Amino acid sequence: MTSTSTYAYTRTHTATHLTEVILGSIGDILADLGITMNRFHQNWETNENAIKAWIEEGSLATVVLECHRPSGAVDPVIELPVNYTTTGAGNVEFTASRARLARFLAKLDRVPVGTTYRLFCTFNGSHSPQPGWKPGTRASTTGLRGITFGTLAGGPHASAGMRYLHG
Repeated sequence: MTSTSTYAYTRTHTATHLTEVILGSIGDILADLGITMNRFHQNWETNENAIKAWIEEGSLATVVLECHRPSGAVDPVIELPVNYTTTGAGNVEFTASRARLARFLAKLDRVPVGTTYRLFCTFNGSHSPQPGWKPGTRASTTGLRGITFGTLAGGPHASAGMRYLHG
């Protein structure tokens, strides 16, 4: 029984940590790009609750930030994939690479005034419904080049990375 409680406890803490890093990174990216963030701040709690729940249940595959330019082009697209491990034994350590995020922000291309954003989540299969979230269709990333930035944050049972797709 102890291992089940410990597993649930650590999985919950990992989900909380990764959710904070993922949403914090998206906020930093939007601010750096100069994209209006009113809606992002208004929906913070809804997004936080949904992403945390999906990480806890192990269903979240990727959080996707699409930047929609006034021209209709979608560029850049930032993907934050979540990877899960079957065990969380060993060192119980929570990490976040603020330096890696700072290097990433320095490489972002500028976007024109009036650029908006959309958030999507992809899943590893079935997932629980969450308030404020509904199915959607991602924009095509055909023609965009990708750069992978490695692990952004980690904890027992899961980690989050980052991939930057741009024209």
